[in-house]
Amino acid sequence: MSVQPAMYTGRRTGVRVVVAGDRGTGKSSLIIALATDGFRDDLPPVIPPATLPADFFPDRIPLTVVDTSSSMDNTSTNKRSEELRRADVVVLTYACDDRMTLERISSHWLPELRRLEVNVPVVLVGCKLDLRSEEEPMSMEQVMVPIMQTHREIETCIECSAASLLQIGEAFYYAQKAVLHPTMPLFDQETQSLQPRCVSALRRIFTLCDHDMDGALNDEELNGFQVMCFNAPLQPEEIVGVQRVVHEKLPEGVNENGLTLDGFLFLHALFIEKGRLETTWAVIRKFGYEDDLQLREDIVTLPFKVAPDQSVELTSEAVEFLRGIFRLHDTDNDGAIRPNELDMLFATAPESPWSEPPYQGAAERTALGDLTLNGFLSEWALMTLIDPRKSMANLIYVGYRGDPASALHLTRRRKVDRKKQKTERNVLNCFVFGPTNAGKSAIINSFIERPFSKSDTTTTGERWAVNAVDEVGGNKKTLILREIPEHDVKKLLSKKNSLAACDVAVFVYDSSDEHSWKRSKELLSEVARKGDESEDYLVPCLLIAAKDDLDPYPMAVRDSLGVSQELGIEAPIRVSMKQSNLNNVFGRIVHAALHPHLSIPETETRKNRKKYRQLFSRSLTFVSVGAAAAVIGLAVYRNYAARKSASA
Repeated sequence: MSVQPAMYTGRRTGVRVVVAGDRGTGKSSLIIALATDGFRDDLPPVIPPATLPADFFPDRIPLTVVDTSSSMDNTSTNKRSEELRRADVVVLTYACDDRMTLERISSHWLPELRRLEVNVPVVLVGCKLDLRSEEEPMSMEQVMVPIMQTHREIETCIECSAASLLQIGEAFYYAQKAVLHPTMPLFDQETQSLQPRCVSALRRIFTLCDHDMDGALNDEELNGFQVMCFNAPLQPEEIVGVQRVVHEKLPEGVNENGLTLDGFLFLHALFIEKGRLETTWAVIRKFGYEDDLQLREDIVTLPFKVAPDQSVELTSEAVEFLRGIFRLHDTDNDGAIRPNELDMLFATAPESPWSEPPYQGAAERTALGDLTLNGFLSEWALMTLIDPRKSMANLIYVGYRGDPASALHLTRRRKVDRKKQKTERNVLNCFVFGPTNAGKSAIINSFIERPFSKSDTTTTGERWAVNAVDEVGGNKKTLILREIPEHDVKKLLSKKNSLAACDVAVFVYDSSDEHSWKRSKELLSEVARKGDESEDYLVPCLLIAAKDDLDPYPMAVRDSLGVSQELGIEAPIRVSMKQSNLNNVFGRIVHAALHPHLSIPETETRKNRKKYRQLFSRSLTFVSVGAAAAVIGLAVYRNYAARKSASA
């Protein structure tokens, strides 16, 4: 691989450098020396910002340098704090002839940046090097290493002299480089190793370049990589030289097929250790990564706009790709992938996307905790519904090479589905409402094949679960259950489009508890009233009478049947997770979602709206008939008048 200079290829259009430090450390002289290539000692306390043109440094990015006051009065402090918060990089100065100013870097300036939450690279610049005493016993390395170990935000240190014009340009080159080619995202200085996200990005790049998938880059593949990233081919002797360097330091970095992944990673670590970060950044940016080592937004931007009552699903092409990825990582062919195999599957992503809620524990797994193919595809369906951009990005991370637009499908609007009295969705979103201790968690656990347990803890936050469900006719649909905690219902319904994403709502209550039934009925009324606000929010609703193994509360049985009849929805579905009596509850939820014009509560508002429409429709019919009669009468009269005139 090339070790030639690599020009900046990111999207930044300028770098803002803010210079701070104690009074008398040479801040203003440093800036003037850079801008004018000369030295002046008759300078004001603070000089105006200086902008250097794009051709001043090799990366051809303009540099704006901002001076700050060292005064500690309120006005100066506030102004300085404002400038520091706007900085892309901070240059902290100390005087090489004043030990106290160096100590103030650690005791005041670095803590001050942390207090202000200025999370940008820092470059330490020692000024007035020409005034340092030759009897100074400490070298810069001895002084700086302890400071850099304590403050990881420090990118580099350099000493210079404005009077002698010594290393002025270099100081600001390092400042610009700290922004354009930062160390921290790529390399951990403490462990002296590549950062995990850097390893993931380079692993993906290696995989994309390993066209024959033999685990090594042969001469042709290595040369293709070089041309793509640096627009220059490698000579045969250069390839041999690269392989020799790797083999001497890391024998497993090269095999009979070429440069292995270990060797590829070793080379980039070597570039970084030698200060050639721009080489690794050029490679990473060429393959579409931002500075946070995630794909650029333009790469993962959705090819369509999603209305509140639309959802996004994976296409059959994407699903088939995922089936192949699953089989590739199911090394023992047992139909499930172990946690370590799942980690390897996502090794080319910045991190595993399912390690935290709502994805963690949302799909079925085996008794050993392995993820089945159904669970794997279900997790992808859930991620695509909740965060389509994240799903698209991770498809690309794990190797999807097709047009991203071909991986995602935008569904029809739900209000159109209701008019057409059917939905074409393959992934159905169900909101699960109910009071605390109604049995929601037990139902959701059963949905993802978890056995009933009396020790199940009550869910305090929102929870998601996803699985495939057989519909009538033998086809499968993916059903997503989203549990809405009782205390979050008011907040949810206060949002304008809160129900637009819902295909069906279920209301769970403990059939043996009076309060549970009454509260569930109240929640049903609240959701139905929300639907009355706009036809866009009309949602099919079902009642689920949980804990059917317990003695039922008599009034709840009679009242629930009456409420169901009054609202025109299905009678409560009676279930018992303890006795595994599910009463096909999930199939019935899917059926209600697939027929979105049914099971919508007939509230008084909806009934009155229907009566008004019927009356309005009849009025239009009456007017139409009357108008037609008038037209016919006018035509008859005109015909009669014409005949009479002719006979005269």
